Parts: sequence; structure tokens; C-alpha cells
Amino acid sequence: MPIPPPIFVAGTGRCGTSRIADIIGEHPLIHRIPMETRFLVDPGGLRDLADALTCRYDPTVGEDALHRLSDFLTVRVPDRRDDRGKTVPELVGGRRYRDAVHKLWPQLTAYMFDEPVPAAGFGDAARPAGPFQPPSRRRVVPRYFRDRAELIGILRGLIDSLFGGAAADAGKPTWCEKTPFNLLSMEFLWELVPEATIVHIKRHPVSVLASHLVQPWAPSTVEGALAYLEPVYRRWLTWKNTVDLTGRRYVEVKAEDLAADWTGQRRALFERLGVGDVATRSAFQAQRLTNRTDQFDAETRQFIEEALGDIIPAMGYECQRRRGDAGRSGR
Repeated sequence: MPIPPPIFVAGTGRCGTSRIADIIGEHPLIHRIPMETRFLVDPGGLRDLADALTCRYDPTVGEDALHRLSDFLTVRVPDRRDDRGKTVPELVGGRRYRDAVHKLWPQLTAYMFDEPVPAAGFGDAARPAGPFQPPSRRRVVPRYFRDRAELIGILRGLIDSLFGGAAADAGKPTWCEKTPFNLLSMEFLWELVPEATIVHIKRHPVSVLASHLVQPWAPSTVEGALAYLEPVYRRWLTWKNTVDLTGRRYVEVKAEDLAADWTGQRRALFERLGVGDVATRSAFQAQRLTNRTDQFDAETRQFIEEALGDIIPAMGYECQRRRGDAGRSGR
């Protein structure tokens, strides 16, 4: 089999991103990074840093971006655990993770110096107020990259070390990373890994909203969930309508289609990823996608469908109300 390029999985969340990433990662050529890494596209991650050291550079912006990335990679990522109690460093290799992160800083900094800390309380510049007050703090002058490609190459090296190394440990030649809001960061992901395939999985927006209502990290009311999700859909659709995806390695699938013809759709998915079909333990099942179909009464569903307006058809779905109207007109 030919070796496929790296894969990013994207979606709104609660649309099947975890399931399709599991399925892709069960292919003998593709290793799934077993949890969301987040540091590529989240605030304070690599995407913010790339702008801060290039098009948005000034010493303050750059230092702030480095500080936030340092906190992200050395505190937030190692402290966050998945359902099995694992962390990203443990899943990609603890020593590999530490070595890659330590290697990163010298490539991103131009100079370091100590800045005197103004004394607090009744101290002054010559005499600190107490024995525990630090006399100075470490400051960093970030590098300015006139050639953005040079910086992207450094960041790509981090990804190759972590994700590529984890795939090699698993005996597989390539990897798959899933973070739902990869959906809104495709340009950066293709800049970082130009050969990557991005798999965008969709689910009916009403079902996505229904699933958000029972998540502890999302609003628990219909109005709140609409306020959370509608801008995500609109930003995605606005971006998609301004770019030509035909020349990109972009795969768009519906969870409902996968469930309706799992074997055939799985074969088509793997073919679009450039690999041969294999049977996988995980699958898409219709009953798991329709379990929220009747979660809303007719009035609430009509309110949701009207609030989402043109989003539902733009995502390739129909409104239940319209289907009902069409059925009544046919009788």
C-alpha cells in the first residue's frame, strides 16, 4: 500500500470526530494520536505564535506569545488527562516530548536578559521589601522571522518529532490528529503540513445542537447552544465560500451517510485517503446518530430550524419542517 500523508480530523464537535478518528487510526498504516493535542490551533498555541513572530511582530507581542506557548506546552498539556488518565506527553513519549519542547526555545529566542523587579511595600530599588522577593525577572527578546517559511519549518519539526515519532513507535508510517476546531484553522494546518489531508465530518446541525446541550463544557439551554454554535457554522461557511478546495486534500463526509452504508462508505473513505480498505472494530451506527431525533418537541425544533436559517441547507441537510410541509402538499 502507498504511504498516506498525515491526516487532521475536523468538525463542530459532537458530530462524529472522535469516532472517525478512531476508525482512521485502526488502519494498519495510520496511527491516531489518542487525544486532542490542542496546542496547534488553540489560543496560545502554534497558530498564534506563527503570527506573533511574523506579521504581528513586535517585541511585546512576540514575548507574550512565547510566554503563552511555554505555559501551554509545559503546564497545560502535561496536566490535561483523557478519559483513561493519560496525557499527551505520555501518549507520544515522555522523553521525546520533553526533548522536543526544550529544543524549540533556542530556535525562537534572539536574546534573554534579567529585568530588575520594582520593590513592593516599603522596599526600594536597592533593598527588597522581604527575603522572598525576587530581585529580577527573566525576559526574552523573541526572534523576528522575515521569512515565515523558516518559522513554519521549525514548528513542523516539532510536529514531525512528536506525531511522527509516536506513529513510528506504533509501527505505522503516518498519523492522524483530531481536534474539532481544526475546522476553523485549515489554512494554518495546510501551511504547517502542506501534504496533509483534512477530513471534515458533518452531522445534522439540529442533532449537533441537541448533543451540545448535555455536555458540561457547553451551554445547557437551546438559546445558549445556538449562541455557541451558530457563529461556528457561519465562520466555516464564510471561509469555505471564499476558497477553492478542489486542489486541496480535503475530504467531507456526513456521519449519516457513513451509518446508512457503513461498508461502502468506509471503503470510499479509505480510498479518498489513499489507502486500501480494511475492516475496523469501530463503525458508524444509525441508532447512535438518531437517538436525539425526537429530543425536541415540534415547537422547539421549529424555533431551532428558524434560528439556524440557511445554515442547515448550506451544510447539506433538510429542515424537518420543510419535509413535513412537502409531505402534506403531496397528499
